[in-house]
Amino acid sequence: MLKVGVLGAGHLGKIHLKLLKQSTKYNLVGFYDPFKENAEKIAEEFGYTLYESVTDLINAVDVIDIVTPTLSHFNCAKEAINGGKHVFIEKPITNTLEEAEAIRTLVSQHHVKGQVGHVERFNPAFTAVKNIIDNPMFIECHRLAEFNPRGTDVTVVLDLMIHDIDIILSVVNSEVKNIQASGVSVISDTPDIANARIEFENGCVANLTASRISLKNMRKTRFFQKDAYISVDFYEKKSEVVRMKDVPKNPDEFAMILQNAEGVKKQIYFENPTVESNNAILDELETFADAINTNSKPIVTLTDGTKALKVAHQIIDCFKK
Repeated sequence: MLKVGVLGAGHLGKIHLKLLKQSTKYNLVGFYDPFKENAEKIAEEFGYTLYESVTDLINAVDVIDIVTPTLSHFNCAKEAINGGKHVFIEKPITNTLEEAEAIRTLVSQHHVKGQVGHVERFNPAFTAVKNIIDNPMFIECHRLAEFNPRGTDVTVVLDLMIHDIDIILSVVNSEVKNIQASGVSVISDTPDIANARIEFENGCVANLTASRISLKNMRKTRFFQKDAYISVDFYEKKSEVVRMKDVPKNPDEFAMILQNAEGVKKQIYFENPTVESNNAILDELETFADAINTNSKPIVTLTDGTKALKVAHQIIDCFKK
């Protein structure tokens, strides 16, 4: 079992601690959090070992799980990697692109592995259909959340939209050609609601909307491709595939058939793929352990995290124009 330590014991950090304690692939050594009073309370309540410093924890483990505020990701990762440790870094990978590139260089120099916590890649509603998604040409995403002051230290793009940016980049096999975006600050000092249009070199267009001041939660993405429409509800963990195929010679009397202006007929088929229940955070952590143990490529690489961060910053830059 890999010895692992967690940096950060906030809301998400506590979830990571609980899951790593349960995992059969890790041995949870302990954690560090600079807010001593809260850290001591967590250590006493759950029996986790609290370390006195980041350095002490790094020296005691094989893997460092970084669940700290984004601004501290770089320094935490840098110290861990320089200490020869593998790093799991919550999204976004770092605060700036320069930091992300530096982390990638350090990982290569020290021959360790890194993974970014883009957890929606492990959402069962997405994994149920990801192999069906083939050269989508239009993608529409809506990620709406009720207001929570916990994430307002960064713009809604880095807080919420970056999830969808990563998903889109993982299925569109093309370079970004152009980005248009707008954002509005309603409650926070940074935009709370944003819309972005990403155009790719292959002609694919993705339209993304993210809000953290919604009256309801919604996390839906729709993929449109040749003869198929795929809907993924990341929140409800449901998927639907609608296919259009040539009409058979003797269609069923209840068949849904469409005819275009040229007289071509297509029959519509509805599929609801089986969505297996899972814990996406546990899955992302344990697949990282597998990548370390088998010396294989992590599912969400540091390069993936850097690409998502680059597009996120391009969107944010549009707000300033």
